[in-house]
Amino acid sequence: MEISNKFVNALIHLLFLALVVVFVFPILLVIIISFTDQSTINNFGYQIIPAQTSLDAYRYIFTSDMGVGHAYLVTIGSTVCGTLISVMVMALYAYPLSRPGLKGKGFFTFYIFFTMLFSGGLLAWYIMVTKYYHMGNTILALILPLAMSPWYTIIMRTFFQTTIPMSVIESAKIDGAGEMKILISLVLPLAKPAIATIALFQTLAYWNDWFNPMLLITDKNLYNLQFLLQVMMKNIQMLSDSAMSAEVASRFAGNIPEDAVRMALCVVAMGPILIVYPFFQKYFIQGLTIGAVKG
Repeated sequence: MEISNKFVNALIHLLFLALVVVFVFPILLVIIISFTDQSTINNFGYQIIPAQTSLDAYRYIFTSDMGVGHAYLVTIGSTVCGTLISVMVMALYAYPLSRPGLKGKGFFTFYIFFTMLFSGGLLAWYIMVTKYYHMGNTILALILPLAMSPWYTIIMRTFFQTTIPMSVIESAKIDGAGEMKILISLVLPLAKPAIATIALFQTLAYWNDWFNPMLLITDKNLYNLQFLLQVMMKNIQMLSDSAMSAEVASRFAGNIPEDAVRMALCVVAMGPILIVYPFFQKYFIQGLTIGAVKG
């Protein structure tokens, strides 16, 4: 029986090791190609151990006049501020819904649930944001549209209801604590797994957002990283595919390490997220296992 258990455990370890290789290998390949010389890619294709390495792709990205460094600052600022604002807004909405006896609780729950089923449409949303809220070409266009997620709000409300003991809240009220004091001092510290999980998803949403800048931003100084990388990719593709003269094509498109730049753009976009994720991992795992049956 013991030998059988060891054999099963060994198979499970091998299975997960194979999964790790399957998931990690494409990322490593992208990183390797981004440091590969373009002529080597043209002659030999993609190689795990390139014959010749080069920093031309990263040099092209960070020395171009597109302003990648500034876009990084815009993205970091909007991601940090947006994540903090969104978590705060959703917590302030979810906590009252988790409390029994709230007047109008059914209405406010249905109100936020209704927005998950129906929306006003893209055109109406665009008119409201630009004409009435005047958020076009402002940093708020990168923050406020993603600040409220009905699905995450309902998840947070459910966590408050099922995980936070009512006895703790009642004892705090007996000691004279107000609702805001209870939320900040008791509820939020106990809800770290849920908050960290939602904060991670919101961070990914803000970091990867390119749709809102495409609609609302025309000022290049407010381009975030993802939208700027899309613009750079389109420019590279245009130079590569356009019907220019041989002399102009060789002068411009020929000097751009196209494949290496594409891979370098991926590395530039995903690098900070890979660095931040380990800090959320502990709470993220706890958040995923909330409500699981424990033996």
